[in-house]
Amino acid sequence: MKIRIGSRGSALALWQAEHVKSRLTGLGHDVSITTITTTGDRVQDRRLDSIGGKGAFLKEIEEAMLAGEIDLAVHSLKDVPTALPEGLRLCAFLERADPRDALVSASGRPLAELPSGARLGTTSLRRQAQLRARRPDLVLTDLRGNVDTRLRRLREGAFDAILLAMAGVTRLGRASEVTEVLPADVMLPAPGQGAIALECRVSDSDVAKVAGELNHPATERCVAAERAFLAGLGGGCNVPLGAYAEEEGAALRLRGLVARADGSVRVDADRRGTDAEALGRALAEELLAKGAADLMRG
Repeated sequence: MKIRIGSRGSALALWQAEHVKSRLTGLGHDVSITTITTTGDRVQDRRLDSIGGKGAFLKEIEEAMLAGEIDLAVHSLKDVPTALPEGLRLCAFLERADPRDALVSASGRPLAELPSGARLGTTSLRRQAQLRARRPDLVLTDLRGNVDTRLRRLREGAFDAILLAMAGVTRLGRASEVTEVLPADVMLPAPGQGAIALECRVSDSDVAKVAGELNHPATERCVAAERAFLAGLGGGCNVPLGAYAEEEGAALRLRGLVARADGSVRVDADRRGTDAEALGRALAEELLAKGAADLMRG
């Protein structure tokens, strides 16, 4: 079967697209990749919430799919909103890579040993809120751009340390540059972090069937809980929140948090259950009852 993949042009996005292409080719399919520049790629000098949120990295790709120009999109799941355009669906989730955040410091010092006043680069409100709660003495500065750009700016001296997703650093073969991988109880990941999602047209059952051959059920179950939590909160990139689900026997353990951007207040909770989506909704309801709604209103 011929399948046209649409992808952003960053090194990480193309790695992910090539990975999917390789696996589908190995299954006997004829696969090509079309590179598409998105709003999120073009606009680098403004915060994501001012240009459409994380969906800014998907808009043009999804439009191309709805227009019949491509058949399959490959996304970092953490960039995918819970509400998709009408006519599109997520049809597979690849096995998740390390979902944690990674600190890269110019001095080789871990987070706890960075000196007071050290400049740390990250644009993520989720990361900023958790950092401010743990290390209020650090100077946090916005840092956008792809993995290569962020690492280059660190090496050029613009920052003393930066935070990145461990999965992306590993996929690009740069894990040796990581100073410290932060455990989830120090830095709770974003919902879906480390997972690759495939998106296709609802009407394209043939493509969905082919993509389904790459699906990893355990990953699908975990990210379903995280995304149900996100949907239950109605949150996005303009709200500091995190969620992480992992299997514990037949059950799932789901941790979630919502914080004030300055790190002064946070509400979090931890639940277990066997129904992924019900678990995510229940955790969202618990946090809303504990005050998350007020934090999300600012």
